[in-house]
Amino acid sequence: MRVRERMRRASRVAAMAGTLAFAMAGCGGSGSVGYHGTEIKPAYTIPAAPLTDNTGAPFTLAKDDRDLDVVFFGYTNCPDICKFVMSQLTSAYLHLPEEDRARIRVVFVTTDPARDDPATLTAYLKRYDTDFTGLTGTLPQIERIAKPVGIFIERGQKLASGGYAVEHTTSVIAIEHGEAPLIWNSDTSATHIAADIRRLLDREAA
Repeated sequence: MRVRERMRRASRVAAMAGTLAFAMAGCGGSGSVGYHGTEIKPAYTIPAAPLTDNTGAPFTLAKDDRDLDVVFFGYTNCPDICKFVMSQLTSAYLHLPEEDRARIRVVFVTTDPARDDPATLTAYLKRYDTDFTGLTGTLPQIERIAKPVGIFIERGQKLASGGYAVEHTTSVIAIEHGEAPLIWNSDTSATHIAADIRRLLDREAA
């Protein structure tokens, strides 16, 4: 499948899944209170599904040891869109002052746990920022977290190289204290993501 076709297909999946997630959650419109992303009202509660981080330690996105998690579901063999989104998140992260970076965690959750073990995730995240966290687990555990917020995962066609593609929604989810109040499309700019993160952190501090 050509790169442009993959990008178009990923965008269509993101649009359909995002619409479903917003309908289920009764979301407000994009930018309705000054956000560049779209609010989820009421915020979705993240299940305490057990996952494993890239150090091999147990992890759950329902924990609140940071003020905010910025979460993207993708996979390390993704040929195009995952690299773009992760680059955007890296740029957004670096736009933040150091004190804000200390309050957030950028999280990459694999949609391909059969190939993305902790060591593979660690090597992948080194391309972006060593502070980022990678998560893996069983596919049912990952889907339990992903589906209710409009993240859909489907194994795609076999590639000529012998591997396979994984079709997945490309939205980015903000999670604070076990709830998801905001979602960004994959084409949201790094500066807009950073601005929304600062706004969420300011709300947290208020």
